Amino acid sequence: MSAMAARAPCLLLAAALALAQAPAALAQAAGDQAPPGFRDAAEETRFHALTSELRCVMCQNQSLADSNAQIAHDMRREVLALMRQGHGDADIKRFLVERYGEFVLYRPAVDTHTWLLWFGPGLVLLGGGLAVWRIVHRRAAAARGAASDDGEQEW
Repeated sequence: MSAMAARAPCLLLAAALALAQAPAALAQAAGDQAPPGFRDAAEETRFHALTSELRCVMCQNQSLADSNAQIAHDMRREVLALMRQGHGDADIKRFLVERYGEFVLYRPAVDTHTWLLWFGPGLVLLGGGLAVWRIVHRRAAAARGAASDDGEQEW
């Protein structure tokens, strides 16, 4: 009996156990992804507006409303719980910033540690414009110098 033939029953048993566990895992995942029940349309509107302004800390480029990551589900549940406790939007954002950092906000406050985030693109654009202006100015001066040199020569 070969080694492969001896391992086949073990592999089949492992595969059967994995398949037996799959429905429970899928049911749990489906339960986690169920949309929350809202009390009224105003609560739902506020919830969607707030979660679209917050970033998923795992996905990084998706809003909390769009992400399917498990942490996004947990954060949405936390946001809804805080809303139902009577916290305002600013309080909820402050709580999430304290817990996850300023990264969770799509529009962080202008602060001493976020000034580069706000003004950095403008500084890069300004620096690039200055570099292009210097290159064009030097080439134009060189072209004028070459043109005037050609005119002074007599043949």
